[in-house]
Amino acid sequence: MTDPPGTRAPRRPTGDRYKWTALTNTTAAVFMSALDGSIVLIALPAIFRGVHLDPLAPGNIAYLLWMIMGYRLVQAVLVVTVGRLGDMYGRVRIYNSGFAVFTFASILLSFDSFDGGHGAMWLIAWRLVQAVGGSMLTANSAAILTDAFPAEQRGFALGINQVAGLGGMFIGLVAGGLLSAWDWRAVFWVNVPVGVFFTLWAYRTLRETGKRGGGRIDWWGNITFAVGLSAVLIAVTFGLQPYGGHTMGWTNPLVDGLIAGGLVLLAAFVAIENRISAPMIQLTLFRLRAFTFGNLAGLAISIGRGGMQFVLIIWLQGIWLPLHGYDYSDTPLWAGIFMLPLTAGFLAAGPVSGYLSDRLGSRGLATGGALLFGASFLGLMLLPIDFGYWIFAVLIALNGIASGMFASPNSSSIMGSVPAQVRGVASGMRATFQNSGTAISIGVFFSLMIAGLAGSLPHTLTSGLQHQGVPAHVAAQVGSLPPVSSLFAAQLGVNPIQHLLEPSGALTHLTAAQQQTLTGSEFFPTLISGPFHSGLVIVFAFGAALAFLAAIASLLRGTGRAAKAPGPQEAATGDSLVRRDRHTSG
Repeated sequence: MTDPPGTRAPRRPTGDRYKWTALTNTTAAVFMSALDGSIVLIALPAIFRGVHLDPLAPGNIAYLLWMIMGYRLVQAVLVVTVGRLGDMYGRVRIYNSGFAVFTFASILLSFDSFDGGHGAMWLIAWRLVQAVGGSMLTANSAAILTDAFPAEQRGFALGINQVAGLGGMFIGLVAGGLLSAWDWRAVFWVNVPVGVFFTLWAYRTLRETGKRGGGRIDWWGNITFAVGLSAVLIAVTFGLQPYGGHTMGWTNPLVDGLIAGGLVLLAAFVAIENRISAPMIQLTLFRLRAFTFGNLAGLAISIGRGGMQFVLIIWLQGIWLPLHGYDYSDTPLWAGIFMLPLTAGFLAAGPVSGYLSDRLGSRGLATGGALLFGASFLGLMLLPIDFGYWIFAVLIALNGIASGMFASPNSSSIMGSVPAQVRGVASGMRATFQNSGTAISIGVFFSLMIAGLAGSLPHTLTSGLQHQGVPAHVAAQVGSLPPVSSLFAAQLGVNPIQHLLEPSGALTHLTAAQQQTLTGSEFFPTLISGPFHSGLVIVFAFGAALAFLAAIASLLRGTGRAAKAPGPQEAATGDSLVRRDRHTSG
């Protein structure tokens, strides 16, 4: 019996050992890729000091935002494309190339010999290249595992892989603080030996075990999707920057134009995909309930999780740690340490929930995880600004457990619902929802937080400075600065008041007692606590609402049992997908 035209038969695994080799290698890959998405959040102060750049100076906030957002943007845009290329030319081939690209970019990131803006641009550019390699890894790792593992072990394998990816995000917060305390370049050095070893190991041991077909590259689909999604995510980046007399840039015509143009291109992308014979993505996959509602639930959780991470970092670094006697320069490291319960909860729950999903099904576990995720947001919303640490630790641990409960079963449900020959593109689509959610969450949560601060922070800051003897015109000037500057100052581990007053020279005209009060660790946190709490209530309420929407979507996925994959010709028709979905979800 011959294979249908356009497909190649997979090489059969020779024994049970291969699947564990695939799991080990892909787990290391997604861990590294996710680690680099978050490791710079804590290391940013050391990085900008290393390139001698003041990120809070006028015009430099863009460097800061692109260091945070650029990596996520590239991953969100490319994962579907490289997943489709994996289906066409071999998932292992694209995956191995991604490891090489990722490692090469990590090497060059640590050799930044420039200063100031040029140094920042070098880092941003190679971070984008690194994200290309990371996209090739994450888009194909789940498909490689789904090919290698039998259905009854797939939830466990994908759970381990998903835990490694999200665990890398959390561990990156601690690793960034530890490594940057030694040398800012170390946050990039750490990838090099690991990357070289696993790249060579991947080329030696991984092989194609799933079907792959030929076909053409959907150029128009790729272009409209990449440019359209990029335009929307770039608009989010510009929307966080002040514009004119406004605290944010959402009234900027450029932002409005990018959003409108991006949505038009994405609509054109959908129209193109419905009319060509070899589309970039299989839109008929959205007729599968488990695939559609699993991805919608994942998007909602991703938005909530990504935004919460930023808010907690700012809360700890800008307010709680200084109030408890920690020097501003030490707060990035300690913020990562005090968030360890979040990481521990996730790492404990993820593999267990993946194992249980193979036996109990995905829907109940994922739905319960989403509900617990929302409940933890409500608990955080009720905390005072100067909280007792142990109740905070319990709440973020519950949040981590909830993320682990949700992530593994949700991934298993999505990947188990699709035909075997489109697992690469399905994995890429799942990663696009997750990465887009993380990128969008930064814009959404920061916008909500800034909106909460904008109403009361200027008056509170101005009156507080005047009370300490700062001249009225200087106090008014500092108070009128956009709240985003205060938020980023807190995240970067610098004393915002000292940073904002130094250019005017106002500090030199004050008494020693006034200077000590203004530049001490308690003045700014005490001043910002009230306005910041208003913003916290808004963002945590929004996060809880997203979690409960995710729970509803998770319930609607159906039983989540993976169906047998149809043949290549049958899987190409939407009717077969609908029939199969009714069989597995009803």
